[in-house]
Amino acid sequence: MEILIPFLWFALLGGILGLLLAIASKLFAVKVDERVPQIIERLPGANCGGCGYAGCSAYADAVVKGEATVSCCTVGGGETATAIAEIMGVEAPTNVVRLRAQVMCSGTREFTKKKYAYEGIFDCNAAARIGGGDKLCPNGCIGLGSCVDACPCGAIKVVDGVAVVDYMLCIGCGVCTTACPKNLIRLIPFASRHWVGCMSVDKGATVRSY
Repeated sequence: MEILIPFLWFALLGGILGLLLAIASKLFAVKVDERVPQIIERLPGANCGGCGYAGCSAYADAVVKGEATVSCCTVGGGETATAIAEIMGVEAPTNVVRLRAQVMCSGTREFTKKKYAYEGIFDCNAAARIGGGDKLCPNGCIGLGSCVDACPCGAIKVVDGVAVVDYMLCIGCGVCTTACPKNLIRLIPFASRHWVGCMSVDKGATVRSY
């Protein structure tokens, strides 16, 4: 009995607390629009933030609340936008295209001059604070890989002093565009065959001197 009575008390107390928790979960439950999980199910699940929201769940919630359009997911492209539009009962957009990142710089070590030897933190943002980086061109890729670290899918690497995008791995989220202190990375249509591989705003003769 010395063991049984305490056991029964604990069992009773546990049952009461469990019942109170069950009641509280019903009383204070936050109602979720059934469309939110449906939208999340059709999103790529990258949680990259390319849509401007913290993740896929936040974006889905924003769509249902009318705070975001159905075509904000650059990773999912037109197919995802069409699926979300169907859930929301709106007309599907027809101008959504798949995007990819492109580094607008061709300043490899072979074609660039240096201002100084940088030996600081291996980060583009840190180097940019010291005269805009070690390259003579003020608009050139610093090449320390801040975009590489930011890319959620490993689609960027630094080759010969310039960031290079692997198009087949790029999901077009745009995270790298905000990671670059020189704003050298742009999102362009995936099928683009041509682009300008330089972001210099100086005259041609000056650019050649760099």
